[in-house]
Order: sequence, then structure tokens, then C-alpha cells
Amino acid sequence: MGLALTSPAFAPGGEIPTLFTCEGSDVSPPLVWTGVPDGTKGLVLIVDDPDAPDPAAPKMTWVHWVLYGIPPDARSLPEGVASGALPAGTREGLNDWKRTGYGGPCPPIGRHRYFHKLYALDTELPDLGAPTKAAVEAAIKGHVLAEAELMGTYEKKSP
Repeated sequence: MGLALTSPAFAPGGEIPTLFTCEGSDVSPPLVWTGVPDGTKGLVLIVDDPDAPDPAAPKMTWVHWVLYGIPPDARSLPEGVASGALPAGTREGLNDWKRTGYGGPCPPIGRHRYFHKLYALDTELPDLGAPTKAAVEAAIKGHVLAEAELMGTYEKKSP
């Protein structure tokens, strides 16, 4: 069937619950994947928002979470996973708040789309330090066996 990424917290294209945003507890949503292809040596997860700052006039893609070196036998990430509870070997990159870890949706205006992208790689990435999304994307170029995407949306409830 191929690589698939889902969340028990929200449907594909659905609204991300407030719990996982800056208006809630700002914890990562639970994620589950299936169909990791044979020969996968590592997984990468990138969560970003291409609608920043305003969906009517986007100017940049805001990066919310970067994980790499996820072991190929991992099949999920629990809700609110902390750095120390990530699957063994998983490394963290920098988000656009210039820190590692998850940063939830916090759109300044309008309803934004949040893309959770999972990549299965034919190689193990070396320790890249605390890389940016761009550095991880450069490192995986030519090594992606499969990819899956889960998109959710969010609009702030209060100004």
C-alpha cells in the first residue's frame, strides 16, 4: 500500500485540536505510520506551514518540527513526546524558533495548513548537529525511498 502517515488526533485535512497549538498545551500530536518500505535505514519527519504569515499572502514556510535518524522499526510517536522519549537514535533539528523540539501551530492570521511529512531513506544520516530543515532536505536528496504526508489546519480561536 505504501508509506502512510496518520494521527488519531485529527483527520487528514481536518482541524488540529487546540491541545497541540500555542493556545493549548503546545505538545506534539500523536503520529502513526505504516508501510515502511523494505530497505529503509532511517526516517525523517518535518512539520511545516507554507502559509506564513498570512494564507492570503504567504511569504515563507514556517518550520515547526524536524526529526531525523528515526529508526526504521519505529511506527509511531506518542502525544507530547519529549526529547528524551524519542525512539532510540532519533536526532532533532532546529525549528524556526531556533530551537529543537516541537512548536505547535500559532498562526497570526487566518487558517493555516500544517504539513507533517515523513520520509523513508535508503541510508542512515550522520549526526548533523542541530540542522535546519534545509540542511536535512539537502542530506536526504537522492535517498528517499518513499514519503507520506498528513495535513491538518488551524486558525486561532482568540486574537
